[in-house]
Amino acid sequence: MSGSVSRIFSLAFALLCVAPSTHAASWIEKNSWMSGPRYSGRVPACDNAWALSSIQWRFAHKEGRYWHSGLRIVSVERIHETAFRPWSPDAIPRRFCSGTALISDGVRRPIHYLIAEDLGPIGAIFGVQWCVVGLDRNLAYAPACRAARP
Repeated sequence: MSGSVSRIFSLAFALLCVAPSTHAASWIEKNSWMSGPRYSGRVPACDNAWALSSIQWRFAHKEGRYWHSGLRIVSVERIHETAFRPWSPDAIPRRFCSGTALISDGVRRPIHYLIAEDLGPIGAIFGVQWCVVGLDRNLAYAPACRAARP
C-alpha cells in the first residue's frame, strides 16, 4: 500500500513541476528543483506604495523592537531608480532605488532599497530590502549602506 501511495505522490509532484517554457516558474518550481530561471522581470517601480509602506513599517518595527527607539520614516522624497537587473539576465530581477528619507527626528537621510521578484514570503510575492544611511545599527549593509546598492 505504501509503495503505491508514494508512486502516486511522486507522479503528482512530477506533473505539478511541468510548466510551459513561456510562463514564469510555478510556486513548486521556485521552492524545489528548477531546471533554469524563468523570471517574468515585472518588478514594481521605485515609488510603489506597497514597497514604501513595507519599508516604513519594517523600519519602525526594527527601531522599536531591537533598538528601543521611536524613530520612524515619515516620508521618502526624491525617489529614483539607480539600476534594474544590473547583473546577468538570469539572476533574480532586482530594481535598485534611492531617495531621501525624512526620519521622525527631523533629519533627512539617504535611503537605498531594492525591490526584487520572488524574494517575499515563500517566494510568492515581491521582496524589499532597504537601508537608511546612518541608521544601519547592526552594520548589515555596511559601509554606509553599500551592500543595498548595485
